[in-house]
Amino acid sequence: MIDFLNGQGPTQDTMTRRVAVIGAGSSGLACIKCCLDEGLEPVCFESSDDIGGLWRYKEKPEPGRANIYRSLICNSSKEMLSYSDFPPPAELPNNMHHSQLLQYLHLYVEHFDLLQHIHFQTTVCCVKQGKDFSHSGQWVVETEKKGGDKETHIFDAVMVSTGHYTQPHLPLKDFPGIDTFAGQYFHSWEYHFAQDLQGKRIVVVGIGNSGADIAVDSSRVSEQVYLSTRRGAWVVSRIGDNGLPADLIKGARLFMLVQRYLPSLADHFIVQKLNQHLNHRLYGLLPLHGFYKQIPVVNDDLPGRIISGRVVVKPNVREFRGSSVVFEDGSVVDKVDVVVFATGYNYDFPFLPSSLKTKAGYRLSLYKQVFPPSVECPTLAVIGFIHALGAIIPLAEMQARWATRVFAGLHKLPPEKCMFLDIEKETMEMHQRFACSDRNPLQVDYVSYMDELAQQVGVQPNFLGLLLRDPRLGLSVLLGPCTPYQYRLRGPGQWAGARQAILTQWERVACPFKTRPIPEPQPSTQPLLLTVSCTALLLLAAIYSQAKIPADFNSFTIDDAGKMIAVDGSCRILFSVDTIQRTRKI
Repeated sequence: MIDFLNGQGPTQDTMTRRVAVIGAGSSGLACIKCCLDEGLEPVCFESSDDIGGLWRYKEKPEPGRANIYRSLICNSSKEMLSYSDFPPPAELPNNMHHSQLLQYLHLYVEHFDLLQHIHFQTTVCCVKQGKDFSHSGQWVVETEKKGGDKETHIFDAVMVSTGHYTQPHLPLKDFPGIDTFAGQYFHSWEYHFAQDLQGKRIVVVGIGNSGADIAVDSSRVSEQVYLSTRRGAWVVSRIGDNGLPADLIKGARLFMLVQRYLPSLADHFIVQKLNQHLNHRLYGLLPLHGFYKQIPVVNDDLPGRIISGRVVVKPNVREFRGSSVVFEDGSVVDKVDVVVFATGYNYDFPFLPSSLKTKAGYRLSLYKQVFPPSVECPTLAVIGFIHALGAIIPLAEMQARWATRVFAGLHKLPPEKCMFLDIEKETMEMHQRFACSDRNPLQVDYVSYMDELAQQVGVQPNFLGLLLRDPRLGLSVLLGPCTPYQYRLRGPGQWAGARQAILTQWERVACPFKTRPIPEPQPSTQPLLLTVSCTALLLLAAIYSQAKIPADFNSFTIDDAGKMIAVDGSCRILFSVDTIQRTRKI
Protein backbone atom coordinates (compact mmCIF):
# COMPACT_ATOMS: atom_id res chain seq x y z
CA MET A 1 0.00 0.00 0.00
CA ILE A 2 1.27 3.48 -0.86
CA ASP A 3 -0.12 6.35 1.13
CA PHE A 4 0.66 9.61 -0.73
CA LEU A 5 0.09 13.05 0.73
CA ASN A 6 -1.15 15.69 -1.66
CA GLY A 7 0.75 18.95 -1.71
CA GLN A 8 4.39 19.84 -1.39
CA GLY A 9 6.69 19.88 1.57
CA PRO A 10 7.84 22.92 3.50
CA THR A 11 8.34 26.04 1.42
CA GLN A 12 7.77 29.68 2.13
CA ASP A 13 4.09 29.30 1.19
CA THR A 14 3.32 25.90 2.73
CA MET A 15 4.16 24.23 5.99
CA THR A 16 4.87 20.70 7.11
CA ARG A 17 1.66 18.89 7.92
CA ARG A 18 2.08 15.12 8.33
CA VAL A 19 4.76 13.81 10.67
CA ALA A 20 5.91 10.24 11.31
CA VAL A 21 6.83 9.59 14.95
CA ILE A 22 8.88 6.42 15.45
CA GLY A 23 8.36 4.96 18.92
CA ALA A 24 5.65 5.49 21.57
CA GLY A 25 7.86 5.70 24.64
CA SER A 26 8.00 8.77 26.85
CA SER A 27 9.84 10.75 24.15
CA GLY A 28 7.53 9.64 21.35
CA LEU A 29 4.47 10.66 23.35
CA ALA A 30 5.96 14.15 23.76
CA CYS A 31 6.50 14.26 19.99
CA ILE A 32 2.84 13.44 19.30
CA LYS A 33 1.64 16.09 21.75
CA CYS A 34 3.99 18.77 20.36
CA CYS A 35 2.89 18.02 16.80
CA LEU A 36 -0.72 18.57 17.82
CA ASP A 37 0.22 21.82 19.59
CA GLU A 38 1.63 23.18 16.31
CA GLY A 39 -1.29 22.05 14.15
CA LEU A 40 0.60 19.12 12.62
CA GLU A 41 -0.75 15.62 12.01
CA PRO A 42 1.30 13.00 13.86
CA VAL A 43 1.27 9.31 12.93
CA CYS A 44 3.15 7.25 15.50
CA PHE A 45 4.48 3.76 14.76
CA GLU A 46 5.11 1.53 17.78
CA SER A 47 6.48 -1.99 17.30
CA SER A 48 5.01 -3.34 20.56
CA ASP A 49 1.38 -3.55 21.67
CA ASP A 50 1.43 -0.71 24.23
CA ILE A 51 2.97 2.66 25.05
CA GLY A 52 5.82 3.19 27.48
CA GLY A 53 8.95 2.01 25.67
CA LEU A 54 11.68 1.59 28.28
CA TRP A 55 9.18 1.91 31.13
CA ARG A 56 7.01 -1.02 30.09
CA TYR A 57 8.13 -4.10 31.99
CA LYS A 58 8.12 -7.36 30.04
CA GLU A 59 8.38 -10.84 31.55
CA LYS A 60 10.51 -11.91 28.58
CA PRO A 61 12.97 -9.55 26.85
CA GLU A 62 12.01 -8.72 23.30
CA PRO A 63 14.96 -8.31 20.90
CA GLY A 64 15.30 -4.80 19.55
CA ARG A 65 13.39 -3.25 22.48
CA ALA A 66 14.48 -1.80 25.79
CA ASN A 67 14.09 -3.96 28.87
CA ILE A 68 13.96 -3.22 32.60
CA TYR A 69 14.05 -5.32 35.77
CA ARG A 70 11.13 -5.78 38.13
CA SER A 71 12.58 -3.74 41.02
CA LEU A 72 13.50 -0.64 39.00
CA ILE A 73 12.84 2.73 40.68
CA CYS A 74 13.11 6.10 38.88
CA ASN A 75 16.27 8.00 39.71
CA SER A 76 14.58 11.37 39.10
CA SER A 77 11.76 12.56 41.34
CA LYS A 78 8.30 13.04 39.89
CA GLU A 79 8.37 16.85 39.79
CA MET A 80 11.66 16.87 37.89
CA LEU A 81 10.70 14.21 35.34
CA SER A 82 7.19 15.41 34.50
CA TYR A 83 5.85 16.80 31.24
CA SER A 84 5.80 20.59 31.46
CA ASP A 85 2.02 20.98 31.19
CA PHE A 86 0.96 17.86 33.06
CA PRO A 87 2.05 17.68 36.73
CA PRO A 88 2.00 14.16 38.20
CA PRO A 89 -0.78 13.27 40.64
CA ALA A 90 0.12 14.41 44.15
CA GLU A 91 -0.45 10.98 45.65
CA LEU A 92 2.24 9.29 43.52
CA PRO A 93 5.53 8.69 45.37
CA ASN A 94 8.35 11.08 44.66
CA ASN A 95 10.61 8.42 43.17
CA MET A 96 8.22 6.15 41.36
CA HIS A 97 8.41 2.43 40.65
CA HIS A 98 8.48 1.80 36.91
CA SER A 99 4.84 0.64 37.00
CA GLN A 100 3.79 3.97 38.51
CA LEU A 101 5.68 5.95 35.88
CA LEU A 102 3.91 3.88 33.22
CA GLN A 103 0.64 4.79 34.95
CA TYR A 104 1.60 8.48 34.67
CA LEU A 105 2.31 8.03 30.93
CA HIS A 106 -1.13 6.47 30.45
CA LEU A 107 -2.72 9.42 32.26
CA TYR A 108 -0.82 11.79 29.95
CA VAL A 109 -2.02 9.92 26.85
CA GLU A 110 -5.61 9.91 28.09
CA HIS A 111 -5.60 13.58 29.10
CA PHE A 112 -4.39 14.79 25.69
CA ASP A 113 -6.15 12.06 23.68
CA LEU A 114 -2.97 10.78 22.04
CA LEU A 115 -3.88 7.11 21.62
CA GLN A 116 -5.77 7.67 18.37
CA HIS A 117 -2.52 8.72 16.68
CA ILE A 118 -0.57 5.53 17.52
CA HIS A 119 -0.33 2.44 15.29
CA PHE A 120 0.72 -0.50 17.49
CA GLN A 121 2.57 -3.65 16.42
CA THR A 122 3.97 -1.74 13.47
CA THR A 123 7.74 -1.70 12.91
CA VAL A 124 9.51 0.95 10.84
CA CYS A 125 11.84 -0.88 8.45
CA CYS A 126 13.22 1.94 6.36
CA VAL A 127 13.24 5.74 6.18
CA LYS A 128 14.59 7.37 3.03
CA GLN A 129 14.29 10.65 1.21
CA GLY A 130 11.40 11.05 -1.17
CA LYS A 131 11.53 12.20 -4.75
CA ASP A 132 12.57 15.81 -5.29
CA PHE A 133 13.56 15.94 -1.61
CA SER A 134 15.42 19.23 -1.97
CA HIS A 135 12.10 20.87 -2.85
CA SER A 136 9.52 18.79 -0.97
CA GLY A 137 11.49 17.69 2.09
CA GLN A 138 9.35 14.55 2.17
CA TRP A 139 10.33 11.11 3.44
CA VAL A 140 9.35 7.60 2.37
CA VAL A 141 8.65 5.44 5.43
CA GLU A 142 8.31 1.68 5.02
CA THR A 143 6.56 -0.23 7.81
CA GLU A 144 5.70 -3.84 8.59
CA LYS A 145 2.81 -4.98 10.76
CA LYS A 146 3.00 -7.96 13.10
CA GLY A 147 1.25 -10.20 10.59
CA GLY A 148 3.80 -9.39 7.89
CA ASP A 149 1.82 -6.80 5.92
CA LYS A 150 4.10 -4.09 4.55
CA GLU A 151 3.13 -0.53 3.75
CA THR A 152 4.83 2.52 2.29
CA HIS A 153 3.91 6.03 3.42
CA ILE A 154 4.93 9.53 2.46
CA PHE A 155 5.51 12.00 5.30
CA ASP A 156 6.49 15.64 5.39
CA ALA A 157 8.75 15.07 8.39
CA VAL A 158 10.06 12.31 10.67
CA MET A 159 10.77 12.29 14.41
CA VAL A 160 12.98 9.42 15.61
CA SER A 161 12.33 8.63 19.28
CA THR A 162 13.38 5.00 19.66
CA GLY A 163 15.85 5.57 22.50
CA HIS A 164 19.26 3.95 22.92
CA TYR A 165 18.83 1.04 25.34
CA THR A 166 17.88 -1.56 22.77
CA GLN A 167 21.21 -3.04 21.59
CA PRO A 168 23.16 -4.65 24.50
CA HIS A 169 26.93 -4.24 24.38
CA LEU A 170 28.56 -7.53 25.39
CA PRO A 171 32.37 -7.21 24.89
CA LEU A 172 33.32 -10.84 25.54
CA LYS A 173 36.63 -10.42 23.66
CA ASP A 174 37.78 -8.12 26.49
CA PHE A 175 37.50 -10.99 28.99
CA PRO A 176 40.00 -13.79 28.25
CA GLY A 177 38.84 -17.26 29.20
CA ILE A 178 35.12 -16.44 29.14
CA ASP A 179 34.67 -19.39 26.79
CA THR A 180 35.93 -21.67 29.58
CA PHE A 181 33.57 -20.24 32.20
CA ALA A 182 31.58 -23.09 33.67
CA GLY A 183 28.67 -21.00 34.94
CA GLN A 184 26.01 -18.79 33.38
CA TYR A 185 26.64 -15.32 31.97
CA PHE A 186 24.36 -12.74 30.38
CA HIS A 187 23.93 -9.00 29.79
CA SER A 188 22.02 -6.86 32.31
CA TRP A 189 19.40 -6.33 29.57
CA GLU A 190 18.25 -9.92 30.31
CA TYR A 191 17.98 -9.47 34.09
CA HIS A 192 14.46 -9.71 35.56
CA PHE A 193 14.37 -10.37 39.28
CA ALA A 194 16.54 -11.73 42.07
CA GLN A 195 14.66 -14.97 42.70
CA ASP A 196 16.41 -16.58 39.73
CA LEU A 197 19.74 -16.14 41.56
CA GLN A 198 18.82 -17.70 44.91
CA GLY A 199 21.91 -19.01 46.70
CA LYS A 200 24.30 -18.19 43.83
CA ARG A 201 27.78 -16.68 43.84
CA ILE A 202 27.56 -13.74 41.47
CA VAL A 203 29.97 -11.35 39.78
CA VAL A 204 28.45 -8.17 38.34
CA VAL A 205 30.74 -6.46 35.83
CA GLY A 206 30.17 -2.71 35.60
CA ILE A 207 29.10 -0.10 38.12
CA GLY A 208 26.65 2.00 36.18
CA ASN A 209 23.13 2.41 37.50
CA SER A 210 22.06 -1.00 36.20
CA GLY A 211 25.11 -2.78 37.62
CA ALA A 212 24.65 -1.24 41.06
CA ASP A 213 20.90 -1.97 41.08
CA ILE A 214 21.41 -5.59 40.08
CA ALA A 215 24.20 -6.09 42.64
CA VAL A 216 21.96 -4.75 45.41
CA ASP A 217 18.86 -6.61 44.26
CA SER A 218 20.56 -9.99 43.85
CA SER A 219 22.54 -9.65 47.12
CA ARG A 220 19.30 -10.13 49.08
CA VAL A 221 18.95 -13.75 47.97
CA SER A 222 22.40 -14.80 46.74
CA GLU A 223 25.23 -16.42 48.68
CA GLN A 224 27.61 -13.57 47.74
CA VAL A 225 27.83 -10.74 45.19
CA TYR A 226 31.05 -9.23 43.83
CA LEU A 227 30.77 -5.89 42.04
CA SER A 228 33.61 -5.34 39.57
CA THR A 229 34.45 -1.82 38.42
CA ARG A 230 37.21 -0.51 36.21
CA ARG A 231 36.96 3.20 37.04
CA GLY A 232 34.80 3.45 40.17
CA ALA A 233 31.82 5.78 40.50
CA TRP A 234 30.33 8.51 42.62
CA VAL A 235 27.31 7.13 44.45
CA VAL A 236 24.48 9.49 45.36
CA SER A 237 21.21 8.98 47.16
CA ARG A 238 17.72 9.86 46.00
CA ILE A 239 17.21 11.28 49.49
CA GLY A 240 18.51 14.79 50.14
CA ASP A 241 18.54 17.13 53.13
CA ASN A 242 15.58 16.71 55.49
CA GLY A 243 14.55 13.60 53.56
CA LEU A 244 13.44 15.59 50.51
CA PRO A 245 14.17 14.40 46.94
CA ALA A 246 17.86 15.15 46.32
CA ASP A 247 17.39 16.31 42.73
CA LEU A 248 14.91 18.96 43.88
CA ILE A 249 17.41 20.29 46.42
CA LYS A 250 20.35 20.26 43.99
CA GLY A 251 18.26 21.30 40.97
CA ALA A 252 18.06 25.02 41.77
CA ARG A 253 19.10 27.38 39.00
CA LEU A 254 21.64 29.24 41.14
CA PHE A 255 23.35 25.96 42.07
CA MET A 256 23.44 25.02 38.38
CA LEU A 257 25.00 28.39 37.53
CA VAL A 258 27.80 27.71 40.02
CA GLN A 259 28.30 24.30 38.42
CA ARG A 260 28.45 25.86 34.96
CA TYR A 261 30.74 28.82 35.61
CA LEU A 262 32.72 27.63 38.65
CA PRO A 263 33.00 23.90 37.93
CA SER A 264 36.01 23.28 40.19
CA LEU A 265 34.29 24.91 43.16
CA ALA A 266 31.05 23.04 42.52
CA ASP A 267 32.91 19.74 42.12
CA HIS A 268 34.86 20.30 45.35
CA PHE A 269 31.68 21.14 47.25
CA ILE A 270 29.70 18.12 46.06
CA VAL A 271 32.61 15.69 46.57
CA GLN A 272 33.11 16.95 50.14
CA LYS A 273 29.40 16.54 50.81
CA LEU A 274 29.31 13.02 49.35
CA ASN A 275 32.35 11.83 51.27
CA GLN A 276 30.90 13.09 54.54
CA HIS A 277 28.10 10.59 54.06
CA LEU A 278 30.07 7.87 52.27
CA ASN A 279 33.86 7.74 52.15
CA HIS A 280 34.31 6.56 48.58
CA ARG A 281 37.98 5.68 49.09
CA LEU A 282 37.20 3.56 52.15
CA TYR A 283 34.41 1.73 50.33
CA GLY A 284 36.54 1.05 47.25
CA LEU A 285 34.30 3.20 45.04
CA LEU A 286 36.50 6.26 44.47
CA PRO A 287 36.45 7.04 40.73
CA LEU A 288 39.20 8.50 38.58
CA HIS A 289 37.00 11.39 37.43
CA GLY A 290 35.36 14.40 39.06
CA PHE A 291 31.71 14.32 40.01
CA TYR A 292 30.37 16.25 37.02
CA LYS A 293 32.49 14.36 34.48
CA GLN A 294 30.04 11.47 34.28
CA ILE A 295 26.52 10.57 35.33
CA PRO A 296 26.75 9.30 38.96
CA VAL A 297 25.27 6.08 40.29
CA VAL A 298 21.97 6.79 42.03
CA ASN A 299 21.49 4.13 44.68
CA ASP A 300 20.22 4.36 48.25
CA ASP A 301 21.07 0.78 49.23
CA LEU A 302 24.54 0.06 47.83
CA PRO A 303 26.48 1.49 50.84
CA GLY A 304 24.38 -0.64 53.20
CA ARG A 305 25.02 -3.79 51.20
CA ILE A 306 28.77 -3.05 51.15
CA ILE A 307 29.03 -2.33 54.89
CA SER A 308 27.17 -5.56 55.64
CA GLY A 309 29.46 -7.54 53.34
CA ARG A 310 26.65 -8.67 51.05
CA VAL A 311 28.32 -6.82 48.16
CA VAL A 312 32.12 -6.84 47.81
CA VAL A 313 33.65 -4.23 45.51
CA LYS A 314 36.41 -5.58 43.26
CA PRO A 315 38.61 -4.14 40.49
CA ASN A 316 38.22 -4.96 36.80
CA VAL A 317 38.16 -8.61 35.71
CA ARG A 318 41.46 -9.81 34.24
CA GLU A 319 40.39 -13.27 33.09
CA PHE A 320 38.18 -16.29 33.66
CA ARG A 321 39.54 -19.72 34.60
CA GLY A 322 36.73 -22.22 34.54
CA SER A 323 34.46 -21.29 37.45
CA SER A 324 37.04 -18.86 38.88
CA VAL A 325 37.27 -15.12 38.20
CA VAL A 326 40.67 -13.41 38.39
CA PHE A 327 40.73 -9.67 39.04
CA GLU A 328 43.40 -7.13 38.08
CA ASP A 329 44.76 -6.95 41.63
CA GLY A 330 45.52 -10.67 41.47
CA SER A 331 42.69 -11.73 43.78
CA VAL A 332 40.59 -14.72 42.77
CA VAL A 333 36.99 -15.65 43.46
CA ASP A 334 36.25 -19.36 43.04
CA LYS A 335 33.03 -21.25 42.39
CA VAL A 336 31.27 -18.38 40.63
CA ASP A 337 27.83 -19.42 39.37
CA VAL A 338 26.68 -16.33 37.45
CA VAL A 339 28.30 -13.33 35.73
CA VAL A 340 26.13 -10.35 34.82
CA PHE A 341 27.69 -7.96 32.29
CA ALA A 342 26.32 -4.46 32.97
CA THR A 343 28.47 -3.12 30.14
CA GLY A 344 26.15 -0.64 28.48
CA TYR A 345 24.53 -0.44 25.08
CA ASN A 346 25.37 0.17 21.46
CA TYR A 347 23.28 2.79 19.76
CA ASP A 348 22.01 2.50 16.23
CA PHE A 349 19.12 3.54 14.03
CA PRO A 350 19.05 0.69 11.50
CA PHE A 351 16.15 2.16 9.52
CA LEU A 352 17.99 5.42 8.72
CA PRO A 353 20.31 5.91 5.71
CA SER A 354 23.99 5.52 6.58
CA SER A 355 24.63 9.07 5.35
CA LEU A 356 22.64 10.36 8.34
CA LYS A 357 24.68 8.41 10.88
CA THR A 358 27.99 10.25 10.63
CA LYS A 359 29.68 10.93 13.96
CA ALA A 360 31.21 13.89 15.72
CA GLY A 361 33.49 12.39 18.34
CA TYR A 362 31.59 9.49 19.85
CA ARG A 363 28.13 10.86 19.11
CA LEU A 364 25.90 11.33 16.10
CA SER A 365 26.57 14.54 14.23
CA LEU A 366 23.42 16.44 15.21
CA TYR A 367 22.85 20.18 15.50
CA LYS A 368 21.83 20.87 19.13
CA GLN A 369 21.56 17.07 19.51
CA VAL A 370 18.46 17.09 17.27
CA PHE A 371 18.93 17.90 13.55
CA PRO A 372 21.37 16.21 11.11
CA PRO A 373 23.00 19.21 9.40
CA SER A 374 23.65 17.50 6.07
CA VAL A 375 19.94 17.11 5.26
CA GLU A 376 18.91 19.76 2.75
CA CYS A 377 15.49 20.29 4.33
CA PRO A 378 15.24 20.28 8.15
CA THR A 379 12.48 17.68 8.22
CA LEU A 380 14.11 14.92 10.28
CA ALA A 381 14.73 15.19 14.02
CA VAL A 382 16.21 12.77 16.56
CA ILE A 383 14.43 13.17 19.91
CA GLY A 384 15.57 11.89 23.31
CA PHE A 385 19.03 10.69 22.26
CA ILE A 386 20.80 12.59 25.01
CA HIS A 387 22.38 12.29 28.46
CA ALA A 388 22.33 14.83 31.27
CA LEU A 389 22.28 14.95 35.06
CA GLY A 390 18.51 15.28 34.86
CA ALA A 391 15.38 13.50 33.64
CA ILE A 392 14.93 12.56 29.98
CA ILE A 393 11.23 13.47 29.67
CA PRO A 394 11.65 17.28 29.97
CA LEU A 395 14.72 17.17 27.70
CA ALA A 396 12.92 15.21 24.99
CA GLU A 397 9.81 17.36 25.29
CA MET A 398 11.83 20.56 24.82
CA GLN A 399 13.56 19.05 21.80
CA ALA A 400 10.17 18.11 20.36
CA ARG A 401 8.74 21.60 20.96
CA TRP A 402 11.63 23.11 19.01
CA ALA A 403 11.60 20.51 16.21
CA THR A 404 7.86 20.81 15.53
CA ARG A 405 8.13 24.59 15.26
CA VAL A 406 10.91 24.12 12.72
CA PHE A 407 8.72 21.64 10.83
CA ALA A 408 5.85 24.12 10.91
CA GLY A 409 8.03 26.80 9.33
CA LEU A 410 7.98 29.01 12.44
CA HIS A 411 11.74 28.77 12.98
CA LYS A 412 14.66 28.40 10.60
CA LEU A 413 17.93 26.60 11.15
CA PRO A 414 21.28 28.23 10.35
CA PRO A 415 23.15 27.37 7.13
CA GLU A 416 24.75 23.92 6.98
CA LYS A 417 28.27 25.32 7.45
CA CYS A 418 27.28 27.16 10.61
CA MET A 419 25.63 24.04 12.03
CA PHE A 420 28.75 21.94 11.43
CA LEU A 421 30.92 24.59 13.11
CA ASP A 422 28.54 24.61 16.09
CA ILE A 423 28.70 20.80 16.31
CA GLU A 424 32.51 20.87 16.25
CA LYS A 425 32.60 23.47 19.02
CA GLU A 426 30.06 21.59 21.18
CA THR A 427 31.88 18.29 20.66
CA MET A 428 35.20 19.80 21.74
CA GLU A 429 33.63 21.38 24.84
CA MET A 430 31.82 18.14 25.65
CA HIS A 431 35.03 16.11 25.56
CA GLN A 432 36.78 18.67 27.76
CA ARG A 433 34.06 18.76 30.39
CA PHE A 434 32.75 15.18 30.42
CA ALA A 435 34.12 11.64 30.26
CA CYS A 436 32.63 10.66 26.89
CA SER A 437 33.11 7.22 25.34
CA ASP A 438 31.48 4.81 22.90
CA ARG A 439 29.09 3.73 25.65
CA ASN A 440 28.46 7.30 26.84
CA PRO A 441 28.69 9.30 23.62
CA LEU A 442 27.32 12.58 24.88
CA GLN A 443 26.41 14.54 27.96
CA VAL A 444 25.12 18.08 28.42
CA ASP A 445 24.44 20.47 31.29
CA TYR A 446 20.77 19.95 32.03
CA VAL A 447 19.65 23.52 32.78
CA SER A 448 21.98 25.16 30.25
CA TYR A 449 20.75 22.87 27.49
CA MET A 450 17.10 23.34 28.41
CA ASP A 451 17.56 27.12 28.43
CA GLU A 452 19.37 27.03 25.10
CA LEU A 453 16.49 25.22 23.39
CA ALA A 454 13.96 27.33 25.29
CA GLN A 455 15.53 30.42 23.72
CA GLN A 456 15.02 28.85 20.30
CA VAL A 457 11.36 28.19 21.09
CA GLY A 458 10.88 31.53 22.85
CA VAL A 459 9.86 30.12 26.23
CA GLN A 460 12.82 30.79 28.52
CA PRO A 461 11.60 32.41 31.76
CA ASN A 462 12.01 36.18 32.05
CA PHE A 463 13.58 36.27 35.50
CA LEU A 464 13.71 40.03 35.97
CA GLY A 465 10.14 40.44 34.76
CA LEU A 466 8.92 37.72 37.09
CA LEU A 467 10.68 39.25 40.10
CA LEU A 468 9.13 42.65 39.37
CA ARG A 469 5.60 41.50 38.50
CA ASP A 470 5.24 38.43 40.69
CA PRO A 471 8.02 38.26 43.33
CA ARG A 472 6.73 35.05 44.90
CA LEU A 473 6.78 33.24 41.56
CA GLY A 474 10.06 34.86 40.51
CA LEU A 475 11.85 33.69 43.64
CA SER A 476 10.39 30.19 43.24
CA VAL A 477 11.74 30.03 39.68
CA LEU A 478 15.13 31.53 40.44
CA LEU A 479 15.89 29.95 43.81
CA GLY A 480 13.79 26.80 43.62
CA PRO A 481 14.27 23.64 41.56
CA CYS A 482 14.25 23.97 37.78
CA THR A 483 11.03 22.03 37.27
CA PRO A 484 9.66 21.77 33.69
CA TYR A 485 6.66 24.03 34.37
CA GLN A 486 8.99 27.04 34.19
CA TYR A 487 9.02 26.65 30.41
CA ARG A 488 5.25 27.09 30.15
CA LEU A 489 5.05 30.55 31.77
CA ARG A 490 5.37 32.48 28.51
CA GLY A 491 5.73 32.22 24.76
CA PRO A 492 4.45 29.52 22.38
CA GLY A 493 2.66 26.77 24.25
CA GLN A 494 2.09 28.97 27.29
CA TRP A 495 -0.01 27.11 29.86
CA ALA A 496 -2.33 28.94 32.24
CA GLY A 497 -1.68 26.38 34.98
CA ALA A 498 2.12 26.79 35.01
CA ARG A 499 2.20 29.35 37.83
CA GLN A 500 0.02 27.22 40.07
CA ALA A 501 2.03 24.11 39.23
CA ILE A 502 5.23 25.84 40.38
CA LEU A 503 3.76 27.31 43.56
CA THR A 504 2.22 23.98 44.60
CA GLN A 505 5.09 21.66 43.65
CA TRP A 506 6.28 21.30 47.27
CA GLU A 507 2.75 20.34 48.30
CA ARG A 508 2.83 17.50 45.78
CA VAL A 509 6.23 16.50 47.15
CA ALA A 510 4.86 16.33 50.71
CA CYS A 511 1.58 14.59 49.85
CA PRO A 512 2.78 10.95 49.56
CA PHE A 513 4.57 11.20 52.92
CA LYS A 514 1.34 11.95 54.76
CA THR A 515 0.39 8.35 55.43
CA ARG A 516 0.39 8.68 59.23
CA PRO A 517 -1.31 11.75 60.71
CA ILE A 518 0.91 13.51 63.22
CA PRO A 519 -0.53 16.52 65.08
CA GLU A 520 1.26 19.79 64.63
CA PRO A 521 3.12 20.98 67.77
CA GLN A 522 1.09 23.47 69.82
CA PRO A 523 2.61 26.80 70.88
CA SER A 524 3.83 26.56 74.46
CA THR A 525 5.19 28.94 77.11
CA GLN A 526 7.40 26.23 78.60
CA PRO A 527 10.51 27.00 76.51
CA LEU A 528 10.27 30.68 77.50
CA LEU A 529 9.85 29.83 81.20
CA LEU A 530 12.74 27.38 81.03
CA THR A 531 14.98 30.01 79.40
CA VAL A 532 14.09 32.63 82.04
CA SER A 533 14.66 30.15 84.88
CA CYS A 534 18.05 29.03 83.54
CA THR A 535 19.16 32.63 83.04
CA ALA A 536 18.16 33.53 86.63
CA LEU A 537 20.01 30.53 88.06
CA LEU A 538 23.16 31.37 86.12
CA LEU A 539 22.99 34.98 87.30
CA LEU A 540 22.63 33.91 90.95
CA ALA A 541 25.54 31.50 90.57
CA ALA A 542 27.72 34.26 89.13
CA ILE A 543 26.84 36.62 92.01
CA TYR A 544 27.52 33.92 94.59
CA SER A 545 30.89 33.03 93.02
CA GLN A 546 31.93 36.68 92.90
CA ALA A 547 31.10 37.06 96.59
CA LYS A 548 33.34 34.11 97.50
CA ILE A 549 36.44 35.52 95.73
CA PRO A 550 38.58 37.74 97.98
CA ALA A 551 38.55 41.40 97.03
CA ASP A 552 42.33 41.50 96.83
CA PHE A 553 42.42 38.61 94.32
CA ASN A 554 43.62 40.63 91.35
CA SER A 555 46.16 38.27 89.87
CA PHE A 556 47.19 34.62 89.83
CA THR A 557 50.17 32.42 89.19
CA ILE A 558 50.78 28.79 88.25
CA ASP A 559 52.40 26.49 90.79
CA ASP A 560 54.68 23.52 90.07
CA ALA A 561 51.72 21.16 89.93
CA GLY A 562 50.17 23.14 87.10
CA LYS A 563 47.44 24.65 89.29
CA MET A 564 46.28 28.24 89.15
CA ILE A 565 46.41 29.92 92.60
CA ALA A 566 45.96 33.42 93.94
CA VAL A 567 49.11 35.47 94.35
CA ASP A 568 48.50 35.82 98.07
CA GLY A 569 47.87 32.08 98.44
CA SER A 570 44.13 32.35 99.11
CA CYS A 571 41.62 30.36 97.06
CA ARG A 572 44.18 27.58 96.88
CA ILE A 573 43.03 25.65 93.76
CA LEU A 574 40.81 27.36 91.25
CA PHE A 575 41.38 25.61 87.95
CA SER A 576 43.67 23.11 86.34
CA VAL A 577 45.51 24.44 83.29
CA ASP A 578 44.74 21.17 81.49
CA THR A 579 41.06 21.71 82.14
CA ILE A 580 41.23 25.17 80.60
CA GLN A 581 43.04 23.90 77.51
CA ARG A 582 40.50 21.15 76.89
CA THR A 583 37.65 23.60 76.44
CA ARG A 584 38.87 24.59 72.96
CA LYS A 585 39.69 22.00 70.35
CA ILE A 586 42.51 22.87 67.96
